[in-house]
Amino acid sequence: MSFALISIFFVSVFAAFFQDSTAETGAAVLEGTRDALRFAIDLASALCLWSAVGELLERGGAAATLSRLLRPFLRRLFPMGAQDAEVLAALSENLGANMLGLGNAATPAGVRAARGLRRLGARWELNTLVVLNTASVQLLPTTVASIRASLGSAAPFDITPAVWIVSALALAAGLSAVRVLNGGRS
Repeated sequence: MSFALISIFFVSVFAAFFQDSTAETGAAVLEGTRDALRFAIDLASALCLWSAVGELLERGGAAATLSRLLRPFLRRLFPMGAQDAEVLAALSENLGANMLGLGNAATPAGVRAARGLRRLGARWELNTLVVLNTASVQLLPTTVASIRASLGSAAPFDITPAVWIVSALALAAGLSAVRVLNGGRS
């Protein structure tokens, strides 16, 4: 990927040199750099805010409560994983944290769950875990809302219903694909 980006940069500089537009190119590079830095600072501040809110939710027990509520659903999706209390706890923590928009907190739990499923030989359940994390069902899409807010959106969370619908459809399609590829077994 870095090779592709470096190549694009040098091709652009080469083309600008031969079109005698180096002044415009230089100005565009500086303006783009300024805009990128401003965007990064805006996004970082919003992410700090939502990380603090997520930490409060986690310390207040919301993540643990959500994890307990998800266990019956997870037992059905991960029958082999549900037999191991440690794996089930990691699965619950991962999905609960993802639903609260706490991706940083969800990652270590997801890695623990994946290692546990691999240890149990639950290959298809590992595929299901990947689908659950890829569909990224979130109650609050904080990262996207942060990006929208940094770009000047008056209502950055107005996309929430659309995110719910799209992520539910992605989850249904992914779980259906896993089921079909697994020969109809859950």
